[in-house]
Amino acid sequence: MKRQLPPLNALRAFEVAARLQSFSAAAEVLHVTHGAISRQVRQLEEWLGLALFERQNRRVLLTDAGRGYLAALLPAFEQMEEATVRLQRLPGPQVLRVNAPATFTLRWLIPRLSRFQMAHPQVEVRISTSNEAIDALGEPFDLVIRGGPQDWPGYQGWEFLAEQRLPVCSPALLLRQPLLQPDDLAQHTLLHTATLPEVWSDWLAAAGVADLQPAQALRFNHFYLTLQAALDGLGVAMGPTVLVAEDIQAGRLVTPFTQPRLGDWRYFAYIPLRNQDNTAARAFRDWLVAVAKPPGDASQRA
Repeated sequence: MKRQLPPLNALRAFEVAARLQSFSAAAEVLHVTHGAISRQVRQLEEWLGLALFERQNRRVLLTDAGRGYLAALLPAFEQMEEATVRLQRLPGPQVLRVNAPATFTLRWLIPRLSRFQMAHPQVEVRISTSNEAIDALGEPFDLVIRGGPQDWPGYQGWEFLAEQRLPVCSPALLLRQPLLQPDDLAQHTLLHTATLPEVWSDWLAAAGVADLQPAQALRFNHFYLTLQAALDGLGVAMGPTVLVAEDIQAGRLVTPFTQPRLGDWRYFAYIPLRNQDNTAARAFRDWLVAVAKPPGDASQRA
C-alpha cells in the first residue's frame, strides 16, 4: 500500500525548526538558508492544510497543531537515529590484501577462491599479482604468496603446497610428432619462460640429454603465456604439476615422460610479523593449507 507521507525534506526542516523554535537556527543545523527552511515548512503546511507555526516578526511559535505534530514525530526521528547508529556500528567487510605470482593466481588460486569467500563472507579479498621479491614490493600486503622457503625479514612463512616439474604438451602435438624418449625432444620446439631460464637445462641434464638441441625454441616473459602456448600445440613446456593437474585430467595436456621430475617447488604464505593478529590473514593462511592438502592426507603441514 502507498504510504501517506509528506515530503520528507520538508518534514525534516519542520522537526528541526520546531525543536529549536527558530528558522535561522534550523538553517544553520541543516546547512541551508533561512529561506530554504521557510519554503520547506510552507510546503509541509500546504500539504497538511494546517498552520504549524505562527510568524511573529522575527519569531516563530508553534501552533497547537504544530506542537501535537512535533510530539508525534519526535519518537519516530529518535527511532530512525538509533537504527542508523546501530547500523553504522555493525562491523563492515574486512579487507585482505594478497599478493601472489600471476600464473599461480590464474591457474590455482582463482579457481578455488570462491570456497574461501563462501566460508568467510565478511572478508573482502583484494588480489594483486607480482613475481617481485617481498622486500621489493612497493606497498604493504597482509599476506604474500611466494616460493620458498625464504627468510624474509619481518615475515613469517607457512608452507602450504608443493609441486614438481616435468614436460607437458598438447595431445595433438604428440599425434604430429611422437615423444617416446627424451632424445625425441630434438624434433620439437621447447617453450621457455624468462623468469625460469634454467628449468629446461636442469631437466635435460637430469634426463641424461644435457647437450640436446631442440628444433626450435620460443621464449615468453610470463609463465602463463608459456602454458597457453603448450595448450595451443606450439611446443613442449616444463609444467608445474599442481598448476597443470586440471588440464591433464581434462585431456588438454599430456605428460609424455613421467620421469625425471625436478625437485619440489614449494609455495609459502608469508604474513608480516606486525600483522600476526590479523584474523583475515590467518584465516586465509589456514584455508590455503587446508585446500592444498591432498585428499586423505590428515597430516598438518608446518
